[in-house]
Amino acid sequence: MAFELPQLPYAYDALEPHIDARTMEIHYTKHHNAYTTNLNAAIAGTDLEGKTIENILINLDKKNAAVRNNGGGYYNHNLFWTVMSPNGGGLPTGDLLAAIEASFGTFEEFKAKFAKAGATQFGSGWAWLCVLKGGKLDVCGTPNQDNPLMPEVGCEGTPILGMDVWEHAYYLNYQNRRPDYIEAFFSVINWTEVARRYALDK
Repeated sequence: MAFELPQLPYAYDALEPHIDARTMEIHYTKHHNAYTTNLNAAIAGTDLEGKTIENILINLDKKNAAVRNNGGGYYNHNLFWTVMSPNGGGLPTGDLLAAIEASFGTFEEFKAKFAKAGATQFGSGWAWLCVLKGGKLDVCGTPNQDNPLMPEVGCEGTPILGMDVWEHAYYLNYQNRRPDYIEAFFSVINWTEVARRYALDK
């Protein structure tokens, strides 16, 4: 069964003023849609057909650039839309906040580390908050559409929060001011969804 472009959980303008409607529309209908279409083309007629995207990425042959790039792009954006919300921002609570404080010291220390991972990612890529074995959390960055599920990307764990720092994610509104976009991203993080993912993966 072919992979499908998932429905956005909100309208294109729902995250304004932090992320503008035109950026959301282009990002979703052009970029994410293209990753979906190209992933299906890359796995057609292979033994990867019928497997979950997680299974494909965990067992990735890194030399298969079409699956690596488009499979990563498909998975990463599926996660990205769900960890943002018009009612987002603020602070996490409960077990997730306790895990953040145990892993990083304070929420502010986590935020600084996560923001740095995004701001210092050379060129295109992602910043991640991941769950390691035992429930500890870690922050890391990956280039292009790589993610922590893939083998040997220098970033391990199960991602529960991902921030896209490709220019197409912010350039219409923020131009070269990536740190401003990162600060805006914190205003729309859906901590309820991140906590749900943490509870499943810890």
